[in-house]
Amino acid sequence: MSNDLAVVANDIYACRDAFQAVLAEPTLNFDREANFAIQILEGNSFALKIALQNRQSVIDAVTNIASIGLSLNPAKKQAYFVPRKGKICLDISYMGLMDLAMSTGSVRWGQAKLVYESDVFELNGVDQPPTHKSKPFATDRGNVVGVYVVVKTADGDYLTHPMSIGEVMAIRDRSEAWKAYVKDKTKLCPWVTDPGEMTKKTCVKQAYKYWPKTDRLEKAIHYLNTETDEGLKLASATAAPATDPALAQDWSSKAREATTVDDLQVVWVSGLAAIKASMDMPAYEQFKAACNERKAELLKPQEEGAAA
Repeated sequence: MSNDLAVVANDIYACRDAFQAVLAEPTLNFDREANFAIQILEGNSFALKIALQNRQSVIDAVTNIASIGLSLNPAKKQAYFVPRKGKICLDISYMGLMDLAMSTGSVRWGQAKLVYESDVFELNGVDQPPTHKSKPFATDRGNVVGVYVVVKTADGDYLTHPMSIGEVMAIRDRSEAWKAYVKDKTKLCPWVTDPGEMTKKTCVKQAYKYWPKTDRLEKAIHYLNTETDEGLKLASATAAPATDPALAQDWSSKAREATTVDDLQVVWVSGLAAIKASMDMPAYEQFKAACNERKAELLKPQEEGAAA
């Protein structure tokens, strides 16, 4: 181990108490994560140079691993250490965000997929998974035309969020890292080295606004919005629309007025579309509860008749 690496390694191992104090995921092991961090810096001379110049940033990055609860294990591809603006930062991949959403119970299952020119992609409503037909082994699927994230919530609902490649590129173009690359092609950034991953990550960060919230997922998104320069912060840091009590009350009333299960399903589909357009998660939760309650009321006579 070189002298420079030994200095940084000592800083990392000195973080043990701070790491344990903010640990959000009990399965994370400090020694393993410290070794992963040292391996990253050992394999990247530029990152090691930045770590020596800003040793506090390394300490901050290590404690961020613990507080967010993602691993630097390269096999998991959840998070990385990257040099950025004169400091070492914790970078979270789209896979890390998805793993965090599932492990914290925000969603039961989810995936992000790129859509190519030769693919067939159709939305089947906001509460159903989309239809995506592709030829994954084709040598030329054309250019990427869009991306989508589909998740299944703990209640069994599907939520789909699509973005066109134009919408993604508009976010990319606001990135300080991308602007620096455009100005000087030697300053590579994730948008250049991993465009597909960044496209998926952009969509995940936009889609999470509709998911049930958890503290760790919120912390990870907040960290990316405030500590990175990927171009995501302007779009994601924009305040979500305020809750509209009238919206929830209106659709909940329509659900309670449904006289058959089929009528209730029509209300459910229409209400979901309206609420999704408003990005009002509290309204969604209230509307869903009203629909479930009314469905139970409509099915009760049938269940009682079958039991008689």
